Amino acid sequence: MEPFSFASSATLNVPVAVKINSLDGQQKPVPFSTLLKRPELRYRGSNLSPHFELYVTAQLWADSKPLTVPVQTAYKHFKTGRTWNEWLSLPVNYSDAPYSSHLAITVWDLSPVDGEGANGHAIPFGGTTIALFDKENTLKKGRQRCYLHRHKVADGLSSSSTPASVPTPRKIRRNGETQSSQADERVKEMERLEALMKKHEMGEIPENKWLDQLVFRQIEKLERSVLRKSEQPKLSNLDAEIDNTGNDDAIDTDGNGEANDVDTNEKFYLYVDFPRFDHLIVFTDHEYPAPPVSTLQSHSLHNSDVRLKPPPEVTYGPGIGAEDGDHGDPDAGRLVRIYDPEVGIRENPCEIKHRRLVRGHRTNAMDRDLKPNAKIRDELNMIMSYGPTQALNGEERDLVWKFRHHLTRDKRALTKFVKSVNWSDSNEARQAVQLLPKWTEIDVDDALELLGPTFDNPAVRSYAVDRLRKADDEELLLYLLQLVQALKFEPKLDETSEERLTQDSSLARFLITRAANNFLLGNYFHWYLMVECDDLSPEQRPEHRKLFARVEYDFMMTLEQAADGAARRRTLLRQGEFIAILSKISKDIRFSREDRPKKIERLKKYLADPKNDVQTIDPPLPLPLDPNVLITSIDPTEASVFKSSLFPLLVSLRTSTGARYPIIFKTGDDLRQDQLVIQIITLMDRLLRKENLDLQLTPYAILATSPSAGAVQFVASSPLSAIVAKHKGSLLAYLRAHNPDSSAPLGVRRDAMDTYVKSCAGYCVITYLLGVGDRHLDNLLLSPSGRFFHADFGYILGRDPKPFAPLMKLCREMVEGMGGSGSPQYAMFRQHCFTAYSALRKSSNLILNLFALMCEANVPDIRIMEGRSAGLGGAAAVREASGGVVMKVMERFHLEMGEEEAERHFEGLIGDSVNAVLPVVIDRLHGLVQNWRA
Repeated sequence: MEPFSFASSATLNVPVAVKINSLDGQQKPVPFSTLLKRPELRYRGSNLSPHFELYVTAQLWADSKPLTVPVQTAYKHFKTGRTWNEWLSLPVNYSDAPYSSHLAITVWDLSPVDGEGANGHAIPFGGTTIALFDKENTLKKGRQRCYLHRHKVADGLSSSSTPASVPTPRKIRRNGETQSSQADERVKEMERLEALMKKHEMGEIPENKWLDQLVFRQIEKLERSVLRKSEQPKLSNLDAEIDNTGNDDAIDTDGNGEANDVDTNEKFYLYVDFPRFDHLIVFTDHEYPAPPVSTLQSHSLHNSDVRLKPPPEVTYGPGIGAEDGDHGDPDAGRLVRIYDPEVGIRENPCEIKHRRLVRGHRTNAMDRDLKPNAKIRDELNMIMSYGPTQALNGEERDLVWKFRHHLTRDKRALTKFVKSVNWSDSNEARQAVQLLPKWTEIDVDDALELLGPTFDNPAVRSYAVDRLRKADDEELLLYLLQLVQALKFEPKLDETSEERLTQDSSLARFLITRAANNFLLGNYFHWYLMVECDDLSPEQRPEHRKLFARVEYDFMMTLEQAADGAARRRTLLRQGEFIAILSKISKDIRFSREDRPKKIERLKKYLADPKNDVQTIDPPLPLPLDPNVLITSIDPTEASVFKSSLFPLLVSLRTSTGARYPIIFKTGDDLRQDQLVIQIITLMDRLLRKENLDLQLTPYAILATSPSAGAVQFVASSPLSAIVAKHKGSLLAYLRAHNPDSSAPLGVRRDAMDTYVKSCAGYCVITYLLGVGDRHLDNLLLSPSGRFFHADFGYILGRDPKPFAPLMKLCREMVEGMGGSGSPQYAMFRQHCFTAYSALRKSSNLILNLFALMCEANVPDIRIMEGRSAGLGGAAAVREASGGVVMKVMERFHLEMGEEEAERHFEGLIGDSVNAVLPVVIDRLHGLVQNWRA
């Protein structure tokens, strides 16, 4: 698309201005017969002299209400024509003018005798109303020709009776046929020429002086013919239009529906100029924040029967905002919404009274022995099957509360019970807290849900932390990224005391203790906290940075008290120094104005320089990316620089075992989104393995070391684009070259083909569930062993820069690598897809709760979801953002479907992806662009 430059009207802090140019039109002398009937007309200035002094007033209106007082031109003596050439400035800025703004411009005549519409001795000569903004929401500019409605004062009503556009002339019937007047055709031609004149003034039409003069003279002749020689229908042909009484003085030929005593066929046009700006001015309205609700009771919205009801609607007064066809209906008008701060916040008093009656605390003894009948048991089972994002209505919450003692045996019911409690009621909250220890042990996914943004009761969150204590360190590592983000949702019991920020948080104390007792856990915990502390972007709230800094400080103090804590703390400091050296080298390489070979040479020189302390690392340093790997040095001979715009570094590390561990280090890119996706892929791999389904996934290690830098494990592989180019479009040839077996069906070793088929199935399912976008042959990778995997997760949750992208990436090259769509390997691929999709749907609650904990993380695609709900403010925005993120993932699980229906749905996805044509074209175009860049 071509670039489109425009400015916002909200930033245009200059007064609304209009230039009154001239008045064109021919006024006919008033007949003596009319002067006998109306003698006051002989005293009007315009009837005495064709160039009598007239003045103009302009006033800004919006929604049928005046916004300013009228401003007027100076009194001026005309010699040859009515020309003012005067700018009028109104006392309101463009930034404050609403979209419905109209300029009501009235030309005034003078008369010592009062008349209809007179303002003192000023008699309306004519009026016109013109809008400031056009239908495309852009501010009008340049010369405007406004039709002047004779003897009327301009009104600024929404349905104005004095519009600036030329009214449609009434068509004349002659001999039973409808004919348009010749003057009407001349008017249309004049409008067309005036539009071209406007383009000529703005430089859109090239200038040709001698030819332009000829055209201008012809346009002047046409204007005179339209204004002075308007055809007048003969009375003999308008018998049907004349009043039966014989009064032929009031003939309506301009369609206004009103009788004019004089000047029946006179046409006047007022020419005005609007200011010109360098760019188009597009209307933008102010977004005012909602007024604070300070008089309302504070309580948790998620624990009460509060629904966001639609705001009330009211209509404008009679004649305001009416549509074109509603002028006759005084009650017609467009609707406006009124903000009521209590809607959706304050509960209905009737519902509060009802809940108190239903949950009367005097029946507690009876509630312990209550057991549901068959019908109620079915209703409770339906409630227990609800997902984490589904809210309970009032009846469901009352039902859960009534049978709460019976439901203590069901581990799924705890989250539903917590949602059913009115935590603002002290008696009800006390009973709920007393019941928590009696509940059967819940699953980890329910514990993670209780740590989310919708649960702020300390006792509930402490109960969830107690459940996490039973998880081992390996399992806890899978959720550590989300648990660090969950610190943002901890209740601040004493915000004035920094020392109590973490002491009052059961989750913070738990994470610090576990991280201090396990170096692997502590390594990642430290780096997750450091990235959040270093995030100085506007999206990261200052109180969150303060919280993470306090947790990091307490973690370091806890390490000092451990037996080997001082040594571990020094190790973390050495890791920071190592990352700082790589970051400095990466920035120098990135910003150096050299070609790639010289950048590689510069990189090798940096790494070989003893001043950088990377030739010998003693004692061996645990790699922050993977603390199980102890690095002893960096090999400068194997270093390289990628072609990407950020020029990532490829660095080969020597480990204590003598092996090589290559990593990619880059600056200028936030890797937290890729880190999140790899963490979810690692979790899904573990869930699938629990179902005895090993899909040969490759969740390579990735760690964000700052908001703009990070390290990635390098896996020896090739992008599909390079493989296709080298092997003439065949992945099968690539697999045969690296895994030959003449006895196998496709000439590829069975284990390599099995790995390829399984990994393709796994990544197709996982990338579909995560909504990974921007899939092309450059970020689809294949290793020599047959492992297929994805890289570069810059777009997730359904976002994709390419139009009409398929929901799942399964290209033709991938299918042909399996032997084609009719091969047994392709059938096995489909079966693996169905099995994996079904297995992950069973663990959907865990995955959804992990995304809910990330709702306030500064991850680009999650931040977009949060931005859409930012207008709510406070906790409501967090809940809305959490729901949006979770819904994007949940809609791909299709939990409303049964197993067979879900399998048919995924089968349709496979067919749509294989048969999609547009992705093939986009892949070709992407390849051409990459080749051109290279």
